[in-house]
Amino acid sequence: MPLLRVHKIASVFFHYRLDEFLPPLPLWVKAIFLLLPWRYCGRCNADLSRGERLRLALEQLGPVFVKFGQLLSTRPDLVPDDIVKELSRLQDNVPPFSAETFVSIVEKAFAQPVGEVFAGFDRQALASASVAQVHCAKLHNGREVVVKVIRPDIRQTIEHDVSLMLFLAKLAEKLFIDGRRLRAVDVVKDYRLTILDELDLQREAANASQLRRNFIETDKLYVPEVFWDYCKPSVMVMERIYGIPVTDVDALREAGINFRVLA
Repeated sequence: MPLLRVHKIASVFFHYRLDEFLPPLPLWVKAIFLLLPWRYCGRCNADLSRGERLRLALEQLGPVFVKFGQLLSTRPDLVPDDIVKELSRLQDNVPPFSAETFVSIVEKAFAQPVGEVFAGFDRQALASASVAQVHCAKLHNGREVVVKVIRPDIRQTIEHDVSLMLFLAKLAEKLFIDGRRLRAVDVVKDYRLTILDELDLQREAANASQLRRNFIETDKLYVPEVFWDYCKPSVMVMERIYGIPVTDVDALREAGINFRVLA
């Protein structure tokens, strides 16, 4: 277990005063906590709610922890309402990697120059998340597409962080009643399967294609076409479509969208 990563997590843990989530601890454990240099560095966060502090801590720890927080936000059966509400605000915005890295991933997947795969592509990322990044491109037949590629070295990052989560979950189940009640180990194991599943874009492409087939006869929902000739485990290419994000309420209102029908 990388000690620097453990140190980073412990620092963030105490900076945001997440020891509040722990049940009463033995005196010897409390004594150790009091000796740690991080114990009181979170005083500036005293005015934040516990949900806010947890959300900020997960965001600071990086994409794997952000995804875990998003998973927990879907489990109101395990997590208190105030924390679920705050975790649901977690955004998966991650600094994009370079266009050169994007080109390298595409060329490795197709074993040919990117200029032979696409007629052109936008060097600036359209979106960047914890597991993948998306660029706009154009096929040689003129079709506009979006290209989703898996982040480089993300599997190693996931395995390291999930291993640490599993260690903490096992510790929680041994030390705390709530750890056993919440089945912390099972939650982390389920999360590992979920996030590793996202690393196979051909599986995502298959799901998207099935969804498109399910709604092909209706005009109520349009699902972009998947271009299978351009899909690899690390690369997925879909038709580019334009629209208004459902979260942009002002734009929807200006467009005259009937919210009752939309709902």
